[in-house]
This record gives sequence, C-alpha cells and structure tokens, in this order.
Amino acid sequence: MPIFLDVHKIPEVDKDVQEIVNAPPDEFGVRHVNIFFNREADIFYCLLEAPDRQSVEKHHAKFNIKPDWITEVTQVK
Repeated sequence: MPIFLDVHKIPEVDKDVQEIVNAPPDEFGVRHVNIFFNREADIFYCLLEAPDRQSVEKHHAKFNIKPDWITEVTQVK
C-alpha cells in the first residue's frame, strides 16, 4: 500500500493523537502510520497508508481539513 506524507494546520485537536494513530483504516482505506506535530505552530504532519492521493484528500475533507501539500513517499524502516 502506498505511503503519503501531508502537512496542514489544525487549531485544535479534540482526540488524543495516539488514538488517531491506532485507529483502523477508514472508509477510504486510509490508515495513520504516524503523526508528527508542533502544537505551538498548530502544524501537523501525517504519515498515511492509503490506496491513492484522492483517498488522502477525501480522508481529510471529512474533517474539513485541506492539506497544504500531499506527497507520496517511500518508507525505509
């Protein structure tokens, strides 16, 4: 399954970040691999496993989030 990295601002997170990472894939087949964030700047970097870029866009849209960018990446680990 392809891996994507995206960045976006989130002014407030109402869920525990660990809970988000541990959640099963959603209806678009998107699963969080990891989340990196800077709370002071309200910036989140999501590492996602997803069938394609469009699935990542739909995943974020259901939370009214528009990533600044999304790119497919290769994970070495």
